[in-house]
Amino acid sequence: MSEVPSGYKTGFLPALIFSSRWLQLPLYLGLIIAQCAYVFLFLKELTHLVTDVASMNEQQIMLIVLGLIDVVMISNLLVMVIVGGYETFVSRLRLDGHPDQPEWLSHVNATVLKVKLAMAIIGISSIHLLKTFIEAGYIGIPCEELMKLKQYANNPSACAKITEAGVMWQTIIHMAFIASAIGIAYTDWLMQKVSDGAKKHH
Repeated sequence: MSEVPSGYKTGFLPALIFSSRWLQLPLYLGLIIAQCAYVFLFLKELTHLVTDVASMNEQQIMLIVLGLIDVVMISNLLVMVIVGGYETFVSRLRLDGHPDQPEWLSHVNATVLKVKLAMAIIGISSIHLLKTFIEAGYIGIPCEELMKLKQYANNPSACAKITEAGVMWQTIIHMAFIASAIGIAYTDWLMQKVSDGAKKHH
């Protein structure tokens, strides 16, 4: 790989186009704000769990804990997008040798980031599906009766989710996420194989 001469100057238009990558900076800063919102939500749910644990049954505690795990996994997804996206598309973070540098960041690129995001989405979907399966015992209960239960108070969306059709569609969507992730991984594997084959011929 040839080195750029020290006196090399980029033309105005190429420099402008290349500098346009910094337009993504407000997007990543916005995701940091979204991360703060999830931290607040996590602390709110954790406080609810600690203060009301004496009046909860095992299922209610499990649902809140799964909700906390869901928030953590979404937060992890945000970190991957913020750190990996900035490193890949905007500017290097120059973290080489830093003791806290994430292991995955050393070999991150657009392809790796895409696969990791797909796997993270599957993990989040799995948590939601597990919550739905735990709540499946309430299938068939009229919406009015469901709203009287403490964990579903002021949550009308539960009426649509805790139905046979709701469980079926959530399972189908989860399987679609898995199929999409497998397709992405397989496509990237084929591209890597073609790239390696081309290098061997040179």
